[in-house]
Amino acid sequence: MVKSLIAAAGAALVVSTVLAQGPPAGTPPAQTPPVQTAPAQPPAAPGPQRGRGGGETFPAQQRPPGDPAVIARGKGLYGVNCVFCHGPDLRGGQLNGPNLLRSQLVLSDQNGELIIPIVRGARADKGMPPLPLPDDDIKAIAEYIHSEWAKSPRQGMPPPGAAPPELNVLVGDAAAGRTYFEAKCASCHSAAGDMAGIATRMPDPKALQNFWVSGGSVGGRGRGAAGRGAAPNAPNPRAVTATVTLPTGQKVEGRLVRIDDFLVTLALADGTIRSFTRTGPKPRVDVRDPLEPHRALLTVYTDKDMHDVTAFLATLKCS
Repeated sequence: MVKSLIAAAGAALVVSTVLAQGPPAGTPPAQTPPVQTAPAQPPAAPGPQRGRGGGETFPAQQRPPGDPAVIARGKGLYGVNCVFCHGPDLRGGQLNGPNLLRSQLVLSDQNGELIIPIVRGARADKGMPPLPLPDDDIKAIAEYIHSEWAKSPRQGMPPPGAAPPELNVLVGDAAAGRTYFEAKCASCHSAAGDMAGIATRMPDPKALQNFWVSGGSVGGRGRGAAGRGAAPNAPNPRAVTATVTLPTGQKVEGRLVRIDDFLVTLALADGTIRSFTRTGPKPRVDVRDPLEPHRALLTVYTDKDMHDVTAFLATLKCS
């Protein structure tokens, strides 16, 4: 037993000595197994960005800033073509247009590519008539709208700033307004006919001015001149209509729902919807827009003209 213990102790001593001296000369070094490391993790998605004052920003505020000259031009065009429906702060105007600060379409638009079809008539059936604006003007308006989005402190809120002052629009010359009315409006309207008593029916001068400038379509989106109290199926005298002349000579007439370079869609009197493929000028399409004269004048009116006509119309009261 004692001899066994002594032998074991001697063996242990030999092993310890060999380990301390290292391997004999010429022996290749032992290979160290590679250290396993965890795979690299992809970078985390950025969280909400912080805007001025510590508030979170949203996609419209992360767009690169637009050209100030284009924004300024778009602001002017918006004031002429859009403010009556969408309001001076983009949240809806006198003609019940939608709030552009809460529009997913506007938020998704980059350079007017989604807004152009709307202005061209893609939503004519929902009360947004086509406007005769070139693409560059629509893109400028879109750039202005995006610039206002970018200044909003929270998504959907108007940009900071004082509320626009309540303007007194009844400051014109009624006599000059009568002259302008007789020169520009009398072919369609009459002071003794459809305009008789309009100031009694609409005593608020601001509403009166918005009414006549827009062509009278203040009944709400999609209702047009039919307005409140009209029969559900009553024809709308201000609806945009079109006549499609087919190669056979047959003519199809109806309310214009949509028109572009490839398709025209009409709502017929019997309630059916018909669409026609377009190839260049065929089939022939004749569009009749009763409000086109009003829209054409929007680029011609001066502030004085508008105030003068409003002052004249304010004198047309029921006796």
